[in-house]
Amino acid sequence: MTALHGPGVLVVDRGELVSTHPATGAEVGRFPVLDADGLTGRVDRARTAATWWAGLGFTGRRRLLLRWRSLLANRIDELAGLVHAEGGKPIADAVVEIASAIEHVDWAARNARRVLGPRRVRSRLIVAEFAARLEYQPYGVVGVIGPWNYPVLTPVGSIAYALAAGNAVVLKPSEYTPAVGQWLADSFAEVVPEQPVLQVVHGLGDVGAMLCRAGVGKVAFTGSTATARKVMAACAESLTPVLLEAGGKDAMIVDEDADLDAAAEAAVWGALTNAGQTCIGIERVYAVEGIYNDFVAKVVTKAQKLTVGSEPDAHLGPITMPAQLDVIRRHIDDALARGGRAVLGGADAVQPPYVRPTILVDVPEDALAVREETFGPTLTISRVATADAAVTRANAVPYGLGGSVFGKRRAVELAGRLRSGMVAVNSVLSFVGMSTLPFGGVGDSGFGRVHGDDGLREFGRAKSMTVRRGPSLLPAMTFERTPAQVAKIAKAVKIMYGR
Repeated sequence: MTALHGPGVLVVDRGELVSTHPATGAEVGRFPVLDADGLTGRVDRARTAATWWAGLGFTGRRRLLLRWRSLLANRIDELAGLVHAEGGKPIADAVVEIASAIEHVDWAARNARRVLGPRRVRSRLIVAEFAARLEYQPYGVVGVIGPWNYPVLTPVGSIAYALAAGNAVVLKPSEYTPAVGQWLADSFAEVVPEQPVLQVVHGLGDVGAMLCRAGVGKVAFTGSTATARKVMAACAESLTPVLLEAGGKDAMIVDEDADLDAAAEAAVWGALTNAGQTCIGIERVYAVEGIYNDFVAKVVTKAQKLTVGSEPDAHLGPITMPAQLDVIRRHIDDALARGGRAVLGGADAVQPPYVRPTILVDVPEDALAVREETFGPTLTISRVATADAAVTRANAVPYGLGGSVFGKRRAVELAGRLRSGMVAVNSVLSFVGMSTLPFGGVGDSGFGRVHGDDGLREFGRAKSMTVRRGPSLLPAMTFERTPAQVAKIAKAVKIMYGR
């Protein structure tokens, strides 16, 4: 593929992927696109590196991962500037993103031994002659396919945990943010120069497909639901296990006893941060009838103050992927055509490469803006009779990533009833920065988890071991058992489990 330079245009020029700013078209860098042989070579080198890396043990890996953490922290301004230059994200948002990624590196390094290390497991009386042991062994090489919207936090949420578990990693960053992916790999190589433990491969979707078929031990993917299905199909050819974090259509419920100022502030942030290009962003709000009008007014007041532009201090930057502009425009137009109203923004909000904040009300539940992922700075707010009705509507889409509930008396109960992998009570998006909690979705939002104990276990294979510690009082697994012994086994089972 070859294309002319321009804002947000993908360019592959003489075998190089050219990265440009989505608003200005300024070139950020050029990166070689690998062919199949080149990618196979990277994975082969990663296998050798994985053996060396696993051999360092939890203590050695922790030391080096914490050193990488320190490098990331000390160069946070440099990396934030690159995130802004390549993806257009405001500097403040980039700093927050990187800070969260650093927290995950720290937690994974410090907790890998506790979660994955060898340990004894309690036996049971019926097999008391055996001791039980459990450990988690690394897959070897993990392929990570990252997105462009959070080019540091999202891939690091897999990379840090995979590395802590003892794997080498081959990262395929989004073709829209290759410079950030390369920076991550280069910075890790400064800390670990001995072996290519973290490598990066560049290219379009075909390179991601090749990575799925390259014989890696596991693939961790973040992106759209449609692409997640393709990744899973490619990995199925070799039964390569996958971790999929796909799209979302997250809802917020605002109950009658909610703090409306806090709820409005959170709704604006949750819907519009990163110009709405957030998989766990709030795209729908269901507010109960008694507070609906006041809530809408507060949201509009706050949202209309936000600035849009390519400046580092703008609140909302450009839409990184040009094709998404058409999706956003189509969702707004469809909502208005079905009787919805724009109380802020509207049909003229899409001004490439930007989209101005758009708040939609009276949008029917079968509209695209309610059913499908918009991935832009839009928000639908719907009136509901009760919070219970809000839960029903929130759960009526095939996605199930995150969500939010604002309220007092019933907030936790309502949150527990949302069909989602995560939910925040009286906040939004807060679970992504909670390194102790697993992150992932259900339904069309994918499966598997990153972060927390579960996230570490995703990157290790459970290895179970029994060790005989005495003779069997009731021999069962031998052809030398006698009829009398079988009768005793049956009697023991009745005594133990028959009551």
